Amino acid sequence: MEKTLNLIKSDPWLEPYAAAITGRHQYAMDKETELTNGGKQTLSDFASGYLYFGLHRTDKGWTFREWAPNATHIYMVGTFNNWEEKEEYSLKRLQNGNWEINLPANAMQHGDLYKLIVYWDGGQGERIPAWATRVVQDENTKIFSAQVWNPEKPFKFRKKTFKPSTDPLLIYECHIGMAQQEEKVGTYSEFREKILPRIAKAGYNCIQIMAIQEHPYYGSFGYHVSSFFAASSRFGTPEELKELIDTAHGLGIAVIMDIVHSHAVKNEVEGLGNFAGDPNQYFYPGARREHPAWDSLCFDYGKNEVIHFLLSNCKYWLEEYQFDGFRFDGVTSMLYYSHGLGESFSNYGDYFNGHEDDNAMCYLTLANELIHMVNPKAITIAEEVSGMPGLAAKVEDGGYGFNYRMAMNIPDYWIKTIKEKIDEDWKPSSMFWEVINRRQDEKTISYAESHDQALVGDKTIIFRLIDADMYWHMQKGDENYTVNRGIALHKMIRLLTATTINGGYLNFMGNEFGHPEWIDFPREGNGWSCKYARRQWDLVDNKNLTYHYMADFDEDMLKVIKSVKDFQATPIQEIWHNDGDQVLVYQRKDLIFVFNFNPKQSFTDYGFLVAPGAYEVILNTDSVQFGGNGLSDDTITHFTISDPLYKKEKKEWLKLYIPARTAMVLRKK
Repeated sequence: MEKTLNLIKSDPWLEPYAAAITGRHQYAMDKETELTNGGKQTLSDFASGYLYFGLHRTDKGWTFREWAPNATHIYMVGTFNNWEEKEEYSLKRLQNGNWEINLPANAMQHGDLYKLIVYWDGGQGERIPAWATRVVQDENTKIFSAQVWNPEKPFKFRKKTFKPSTDPLLIYECHIGMAQQEEKVGTYSEFREKILPRIAKAGYNCIQIMAIQEHPYYGSFGYHVSSFFAASSRFGTPEELKELIDTAHGLGIAVIMDIVHSHAVKNEVEGLGNFAGDPNQYFYPGARREHPAWDSLCFDYGKNEVIHFLLSNCKYWLEEYQFDGFRFDGVTSMLYYSHGLGESFSNYGDYFNGHEDDNAMCYLTLANELIHMVNPKAITIAEEVSGMPGLAAKVEDGGYGFNYRMAMNIPDYWIKTIKEKIDEDWKPSSMFWEVINRRQDEKTISYAESHDQALVGDKTIIFRLIDADMYWHMQKGDENYTVNRGIALHKMIRLLTATTINGGYLNFMGNEFGHPEWIDFPREGNGWSCKYARRQWDLVDNKNLTYHYMADFDEDMLKVIKSVKDFQATPIQEIWHNDGDQVLVYQRKDLIFVFNFNPKQSFTDYGFLVAPGAYEVILNTDSVQFGGNGLSDDTITHFTISDPLYKKEKKEWLKLYIPARTAMVLRKK
C-alpha cells in the first residue's frame, strides 16, 4: 500500500489531490534515479558540468568544451588569433553533441577575449560560450565577449566554513550597481567597503544580491540573463565578488543570490537563444518557447541536458563563490503552463487541474535536493505568488524542498491599503489576518516592500505616504502633518510586518530609512542617467533631516526581534483587537505588541488581559529619538491589576496610555 506523504497528512484539504501530489513527488524521485545512473553516483556528482564544459587550464595547456548538438563546425576566435577562423582553433566533435579542443599553454593568456563561431546546416553565427565564467563588454562598441580568466593569484577564502544565522533570517535585498551615492554603476569593492558595514550595523544577517548573473541590459535588474555562469563584470572581477562574500561572512552576514532559472534573455549573440541553429536546444518548442509577458525564453525542463546545465549552475555558485543559497526568481511562472497569468488561484483545485508543468516542478525539487546536498546549511527561497501548497515543505514530505517562500501578499496589502483607504478605515483585524495568513507547515519571508515596489511606475511605502512633501518638509523643525503621519505609519507598518514572521524578514536597500526616490535605470528615455539608479546615503547620515529616525527605529526593531531566541518560531497569540478603536494587541513569548492605528484618538488606561506581572516598554514608535512626540513616559514600569473574574484564567489587566497612531513593545520583567 502506498504511504501517505506528510504534506497531505498535515493538511486534510489536500487529500482529494493526493494522486497528483504523490505522482509529482514520484516523478522527481524517478528522475533523480535516472540522472544518477540508478544511484551509482550522487546528484552532486551529476551537477558538475562546469568542471567539464567551458574553458579550463590544465597541466598540458588549455581545454575547452561545449554542448552544441546541432553544430557542424565550431571555431574558437579571439584576441589570440586576430579573431580569425583557423584550423588549429577548430573544435572536434565528441559523442552526445559535445565538442572539444585542446590547446598548448601559450595559445592564450589571462585577459584574452574570445568567442565561438558556430556553423550549422544553413547558417552560422558568433556566440559566447554557454558555460563562460567571465564575460565583459567593450566600453566603446558595447559588444560582449568571453574572457580568459586565470589570474596568477586566485582568491583564497579566509572563512572556509560559514553557518548562516536563521534565528531569524533578516534579509537586506540589494543591488551592487545602484548601491552607491554617486551617479554611476557601483562596484563589488565599493559595496564591500562602504555598504557592508552599514548593513552589519543595521542588524541584518543576510544579504540577497540581485543581478549577479551576466545580463546584456543593465536596466533589466538582472532578470534577463545571458551568461548563467558569469558574475556580471560591470561591477568588477570574480575575485572582488569573492572578497565581498568572504568579508560578509566575517561580519556574520550570509550572502544569497537572486538566481534566474525561470527564463533567459532572447539574445542570440550574447545568450542561448539560438545557440547552434537550434532555437530549442535549451528552450521549449512551439508556443511554450517564448514567455508572453517577459519577452524572454522558457527553459525546457524536460530535457536532461537542460537539467544538467541548471543544476550545475546552482552548484557552481555555491562551490566557486561560496554563496549561501538562492532566492529563485519567477517560480510561479515556472510552475504553470499559463505562467500564472490571469489565474485567480482561489481554491486548491486551481493548483491541481492539469495546467502544471511537471518538468519544472521536478527541476525545482531536484534543485533543492542538490543545493542542500552540496551545503546542508544553504538557504533557498521561492518567489511565488500563487500559493502552491508544499513549496516550502521538505522533499521527503512531498514538498519542493525550499526553506522559505516569499509572503508576497503582504506588500500588496499595504500598498492597496495606503492607496485606497482613509486612515479611519484601517482595520487592525484585517491587517493582523494579512500578516499571519500562511500555511503553518511552511516558513515564509515577510516584507512590507521589496525592489518591486520601488521601481518607476510604482511607489515605495514612504513615497505613497508623503509624496511631494518629501522634497520640501523632511528638514527637522519643518515637518508638516503629512511627513509626521508618513514617518509614524512607516514605523508601524514595519513593526507589524517584522514581528509577526514565521521564518524571516526582508527589506530592500534604503527603504529602511525611507529612500525618497523610485528606481529608474539609465536608458535612452532619461539620457542614460544614473540619477535614480543609486542610493542617497547622505540623507540618512544627515542628522538635520528626519530620514535617520526611520533607520534608527529599524535598527532597534531588529534588536528587539533578535533578543528572543527562535523568535520566528514562537507562537503569536492575539490578545485583543477592536476595529472601532483601531487597536491591536498580540504577544510572542514575553513580548507584548500594542498598536493604535487611530489617527485622532489617544486612549488613557486602555486595558487588556495578560499574564500577571510587571511590564516595561522596550520600543516605542512615538519616542523622540525616532521622530515621535514622546507623549508616553517609557521609564515607568507597568504593573498588572488583578480582577477576581479572571483569577482562574491567571490573567490580570494591563492598562496603558496609547497615543494616536503609535505602537509600543513591552517586555515582562
